[in-house]
Amino acid sequence: MMPLMDLKVDFAFKQLFGKQGNEPILIAFLNATLKLPEHDRITSIEILNSELEPKHLDDKKSVLDIHARTENGARINIEIQLANRYDMEKRTLYYWSRIYSGQLNEGMGYKELAKTITINILNFRFVKPTERYHTTFHLFEDEEKFLLTDVLEIHFMEISKLMVNWRKKALNLHEDLLVRWLLLLEAGENEDIRRELEAIAMQDSVMKKAFAEWEDISRDPRAWSEYESRRKVILDDAAAVREAELRAQEAGEKGALQAAENIARNLLASGMDMETVAQHTGLSKEKVAEMHRNIQ
Repeated sequence: MMPLMDLKVDFAFKQLFGKQGNEPILIAFLNATLKLPEHDRITSIEILNSELEPKHLDDKKSVLDIHARTENGARINIEIQLANRYDMEKRTLYYWSRIYSGQLNEGMGYKELAKTITINILNFRFVKPTERYHTTFHLFEDEEKFLLTDVLEIHFMEISKLMVNWRKKALNLHEDLLVRWLLLLEAGENEDIRRELEAIAMQDSVMKKAFAEWEDISRDPRAWSEYESRRKVILDDAAAVREAELRAQEAGEKGALQAAENIARNLLASGMDMETVAQHTGLSKEKVAEMHRNIQ
């Protein structure tokens, strides 16, 4: 089997799902995710941010997400995360609010604001109260659970939970379209999944197109070089976070403050932003800012 890019790396994911010309692939994924009734399925979509700027590939803080607009005006944002950056709920609401409010131009009324959906694909466990790999959130009344408005919709898809079900043989790729698309993200590194999906692609024209596009991207030396650059940044960042967590655990209570400060200095020196350093070390933002000034 030819080597393929890991689609869990945001660069590769965006190359396949967020590139102009690949709209049928994105539409199939979204219809599977949103589980819309047959009469209300997405039939056309406009990708709003198809260009990838090379300067973002080496930026640990950049998010190579996909932003699209459906034929009825709904905004959809898709983000894939390999490592837990923490405060995921607040990050998601922040991105959702920026896209939702960003629609409002001078002279527009609030009623013209379209539904905004964020989809988070996570390579770590996040929604702790459930073992379901796909969870969806809306705004409901506390007691009677009726919907306030449908303009907010947030999805979390946890690949690690999905893979638990895969190993238990509890997934049906032939009947569940979303399972197909999510397992595609693992197919670059799992030959069993890849073979099963390639067999399904013989009857699924859009999945067949996805494999063809994926292989074309993976054959492109320039794209592969950019992919490796982005992959290294993401993995180095994840490793730095994990090392910080392990060191903090080993330090225990004794010398915890000193250990946290040492870790913070190392993370700041590596280029990590101050807010993330504060989250991972438990230090106050003010303390991290002070340390940042001293390093400069």
